[in-house]
Amino acid sequence: MRIGYRTIKTAIGTPISISVAQLLGVTNFVSAGILTILCIQPSRKRSVLSAWHRFLACVIASLFSIIFFELIGYHPVAVGIMLLLFIPVTVFLKVTPGIATSSVIILNLYGQEGISQSFLIDQFLLIIVGIGTGLLVNLYMPSLDKQLKQKQSDLERNFQAILHEFALYIRDKNENWDGKELTKCEELLQEAMDLVSLDKENHLLRTEHPYHDYFVMRNKQFECLQKMLPLVTKLPETDAISVKIADFFDKLSGVVHPGNTAILYLDELEKLRDTFDEEELPETYEAFITRANLFRLLHEMEDYLLLKEKFKQSDVPARKRIKKRPG
Repeated sequence: MRIGYRTIKTAIGTPISISVAQLLGVTNFVSAGILTILCIQPSRKRSVLSAWHRFLACVIASLFSIIFFELIGYHPVAVGIMLLLFIPVTVFLKVTPGIATSSVIILNLYGQEGISQSFLIDQFLLIIVGIGTGLLVNLYMPSLDKQLKQKQSDLERNFQAILHEFALYIRDKNENWDGKELTKCEELLQEAMDLVSLDKENHLLRTEHPYHDYFVMRNKQFECLQKMLPLVTKLPETDAISVKIADFFDKLSGVVHPGNTAILYLDELEKLRDTFDEEELPETYEAFITRANLFRLLHEMEDYLLLKEKFKQSDVPARKRIKKRPG
């Protein structure tokens, strides 16, 4: 059983807030621990927002408690009527996460059966200690770089497998592939984007994320691979161009990496496209379908490579490029 960081932070923050509240002589000091538990969030941004929502909700709850309990009396009916109005107000102000936290303050004030200035200050200290401790403990967030790097590596390995399987099918009509890499890629892309979103929330002053554009690019490339699949499986025959394209897929499967050498393979793909003009026209229906699907396959492959070319500056020196492409 794995113990997560939120569990550890809750276990650390709760006794700290209770101890601080107790040292300050706060009434119902145990409630400080409840407030801290409710404030532990999975990211710094959510923690700051949660702290603000809960603090504002607690202040509003204190004002409502003074009005309703003093006017109606300390009776369960007063609590019900107050909540009927208090909850819509929190919804209107978009601080609904603070409802549970403010309920602690409401019940503390209700249990006192008389609201004095000193008790309000007491509860204000309780709010500060409970929410403040949760916020401070939550400022530490573990780095997600290692996990993101692993997702990147796993995704590239699956891309390599998919391209290699395409080559095998084009060349030998190999039907042993179960396609599990396609499903795995979908899972990895979703998990990676979730991690990127979480990591962005942990860096409040950073507007860009080094992995965001990468995984967006890979997601679009994966869409290209999905479009290629039905084209690959609808090749009735294997001809000379098929073998060359299969070799091209094999070559691409060996160069899936974070860098950008797409320009080299775009030039090679252009040469492959030129071979269509050099070959004789297909004489049978099956040969025609094969040639048409191969041509469409090259188009999807070009889109796949262009996505990588536009992702970042090329790693290939200009002198090594066969020819400069437009755009």
